[in-house]
Amino acid sequence: MLSELGHQMYQRTRWSLLLRGLIWLALGILIFVRPLESVAALALVIAIWALVSGISQIVQAVEMRSAVAHWWLLLVSGIISVAFGIAALRYYPVLSLTFAVIWTAYWFLLTGAVSISMSIQERRVGMPWGWTAFFGVVAVVAGVYAIFLPPATLAVIMGLLAGLAIVGGIAQLFGAYALGRLRTEPITGVHAPAHL
Repeated sequence: MLSELGHQMYQRTRWSLLLRGLIWLALGILIFVRPLESVAALALVIAIWALVSGISQIVQAVEMRSAVAHWWLLLVSGIISVAFGIAALRYYPVLSLTFAVIWTAYWFLLTGAVSISMSIQERRVGMPWGWTAFFGVVAVVAGVYAIFLPPATLAVIMGLLAGLAIVGGIAQLFGAYALGRLRTEPITGVHAPAHL
């Protein structure tokens, strides 16, 4: 039988999974139903994230200055992040959305270049290299596509976010259901420890 503390932890975990699952599912559906408002919200999240991240980096740099020689690099990074956050709020939503597109394009191009380089190394040592090269080329093409068609890139980003939110929400709801079944089913296969 579960102790009172164990029972409370179990209930909190189950309700937390249930609540988060419903929120994630609602978020994913909302992105699909209201894409323009979702894009605007993404722009706001990017701006706020930059501000919070920058402020925390500045605080951390100031705290580390007596212990770390290159603390000022973190300080500069924090200042740049705060400046970007302020500019993103000032030029909302254009600057944040431009950042999202450029970041996605950069990520695709970098991933593609690394994959192509890996495929060359794989070929040199006699390993199968075709799929690695294929995915590298696809990533580079996607990066170029992202640069030249920003609206399509934003649509893909929002579609991925919606899909991940829906899948994550379903997974968490399933976790809450599984916890509920665990509570009602007897635990089998557990043996009492042997006494010495």
